[in-house]
Amino acid sequence: MTADVDLTVRPPGHHVLRDRLLATDCRLFEAVAARHWPGCDRLLPKLSRTANHGVLWFAAAAAIAASRTPRGRRAAARGLASLTLASATINTLGKRTVRRPRPLLDPVPLVRQLKRQPITTSFPSGHSASAAAFATGVALESRGWGAAVAPLAGAVALSRVYTGVHFPSDVLAGAALGVGAAYAVRGLVPTRAPLPPPGRPHVEAPALPEGEGLVMVANKGAGTADRVSAVRDALPQARTVECEPSDVRAELEKAATYARVLGVCGGDGTVNAAAEIAVRHGLPLAVLPGGTLNHFALDLGVEDVRDLSRALRQGDAIRVDVGLFSSGDTRGCFLNTCSLGVYPELVRERERWSGRIGGWPAGVLAALRVLRADRHPLEAKFRGVAHPLWLLFAGNGLYYRMGMTPGRRVDLADGHLDVRVVHGGRRPALRLLAAAVAGPLTRSPAHAAVRVSRLRLDGVAPGTLLAYDGEVTEVEGEVTLRKVPEALTVYRPLPSR
Repeated sequence: MTADVDLTVRPPGHHVLRDRLLATDCRLFEAVAARHWPGCDRLLPKLSRTANHGVLWFAAAAAIAASRTPRGRRAAARGLASLTLASATINTLGKRTVRRPRPLLDPVPLVRQLKRQPITTSFPSGHSASAAAFATGVALESRGWGAAVAPLAGAVALSRVYTGVHFPSDVLAGAALGVGAAYAVRGLVPTRAPLPPPGRPHVEAPALPEGEGLVMVANKGAGTADRVSAVRDALPQARTVECEPSDVRAELEKAATYARVLGVCGGDGTVNAAAEIAVRHGLPLAVLPGGTLNHFALDLGVEDVRDLSRALRQGDAIRVDVGLFSSGDTRGCFLNTCSLGVYPELVRERERWSGRIGGWPAGVLAALRVLRADRHPLEAKFRGVAHPLWLLFAGNGLYYRMGMTPGRRVDLADGHLDVRVVHGGRRPALRLLAAAVAGPLTRSPAHAAVRVSRLRLDGVAPGTLLAYDGEVTEVEGEVTLRKVPEALTVYRPLPSR
């Protein structure tokens, strides 16, 4: 007969160290079981049950998003994304790798024990991983909301030991995994903090300690009532005008005749209209984000009334470039982007559905309909050579990619158009996806990028759509894009020190 021989080489004291750690873990578990905190015998088991399947964290995310601030919405989304990654990792790898049995419930008082005991393995704690992932994800985007959520996450982690379903090491390992998941999500979709707001060229602007001389025109269609109320509280001498979307331009024109500083609250399209009027009247512009994306305001570093009011009180402003487009009698300006091809069709399709099903679902539906449609690429001549294009994108300043997220700008007065093109060919969806993932590559059979101060396209077919800052118009023949350097003065807060 032969016997199996274990030839595994282990470091000296391997079993001793492991046994000591397990013994310490058990002693800590028993110490928590013997401990009595007033009020916790009823509270912590309920809290632990509420966290089942992430219900507690989805409710917390809804509450954070209900703050209706860009930072709050981003914090809620990042928390849920981190939770999702942590849960997926726990369920696919963690529980199957270490099959540790649950603690014995003998030392745990019956009043604390859960009515339904978990049947999965003990290591690591999924509840602790979800709690830590959500709290860390929220904190990475917003320290304030992170501080509010952290005690709740800590209580959920503690409840898993207090109710007897996990050893302390299970909780610590789960929490570490959750924190790692939140940082992994940040690696894919970085927070806005790593890139500073633009700092040049700085220019002196009127300081309005109480908002005197500011006329803030707010687009009701963007749901700006709470922001207007916040403006009145922060800047009591400012004048606010709330109007319907169809009346925004008329109210902005009227305000420009008597305002010392023209203010606007709305989405990118509303801000675009205000910028054009401010440039024409030689007025500084105060931008308060009130739409869905708010690219220009966020690139300035203005996320809410606190940021804007601080800049207004201190008279802190910069000068930014303005992009212009023209085609025959059609002309306009853009602060963010201007594009031809697939994207303008997507914008128009999204607008058609957004009133019925909401903005984000409408965007997904529009993308599916546009990319599946049978169409020919945009035909345009560049430097005398005809090019079939699926998309031509021109950014007002260089856009930097952040992980897999859309780009941001750190210099709003660089004097350049950031031009990206996706060449015509088969399978536009794959080409557009490749361009999005690869970023600003300058040499590729599918897409290309170049920085210029002026761009002219010839031979654009009649009825071709052009999108600028979320608005859509039709162009044909010759289309010219150019920059007006440092044409607009706009308030922005000093970077935090």
